[in-house]
Amino acid sequence: MPRVKRGTVRRAKRKKLLGLAKGYYANKSKLYRAAKESVDTALKYAFVGRRRKKRDFRRLWVVRINAAAREHGLTYGQLIHGLKNAGVTLDRKSLSELADSRFDRSQHEAAKKRSSF
Repeated sequence: MPRVKRGTVRRAKRKKLLGLAKGYYANKSKLYRAAKESVDTALKYAFVGRRRKKRDFRRLWVVRINAAAREHGLTYGQLIHGLKNAGVTLDRKSLSELADSRFDRSQHEAAKKRSSF
């Protein structure tokens, strides 16, 4: 098997990784092995966090819509069911923005009429 000399490739790889670990505490930003473990863990959490963010925002939107719906005498499920039957195609993000400012009375009436509860 031929001998492999990795001089510049190794240096570039390590320099890149230590650059990613810049600002980490103590040896985690200076020593390659510790930095590699920390960067791997950080990238893993970043990957998971990007997916969690979507869930967290959807939960927040549902809470806001539910609060606005209950002010007008509906539950969240009744409101969504009624809006779907009424043919309103707004997503939860848009509905929560409406709920924050002020929910249209007409949307509540449409949802109440179409709701079979």
